[in-house]
Amino acid sequence: MKSSPRSLLKKIRSPQSLKRWLNAAPQKKKKRVFTNGCFDLLHQGHVSYLEKARAQGDLLIVALNSDASVKRLKGPERPLNTLADRMEVIAALESVDAVTWFEEDTPLELIQLLKPHVLVKGGDWKVHQIVGAEQVLGWGGKVRSIQYIEGKSTTQLIAKARASEQKKEKSSI
Repeated sequence: MKSSPRSLLKKIRSPQSLKRWLNAAPQKKKKRVFTNGCFDLLHQGHVSYLEKARAQGDLLIVALNSDASVKRLKGPERPLNTLADRMEVIAALESVDAVTWFEEDTPLELIQLLKPHVLVKGGDWKVHQIVGAEQVLGWGGKVRSIQYIEGKSTTQLIAKARASEQKKEKSSI
């Protein structure tokens, strides 16, 4: 029996391939929602956020920072997971319709390429701070800041894990 590629891998597209897919029927008439981030360690805050983002339209596009971009933004110890791994995990979520990536520190070029109808970021970002907001509003789109769930962040998870490890090391001395 010949196996076919898992459907989640079909969600992962290069920026140019994604643009072609979005401009083809039946996607062309659907309301596109765009969000981006590192999504290094998937947690409940991410899942809740992506569900709320998806509710803003018909298609949810998630753009991930490349590994080099994450390093520049988060430091030399990040990302914990490679871009390929992060994209596959995000693609596995039912709320996500397409996953792509960008090499730059911000997704501005990608936003201009894909022209989403709705641009979404977490509530820790004010609308005027969201990269691409001016452009999306300029072509008649909407920008949304979705409520941030306090205490749910990758940085906090990493700090908690490190503190737990240090506590174990001290108690074994």
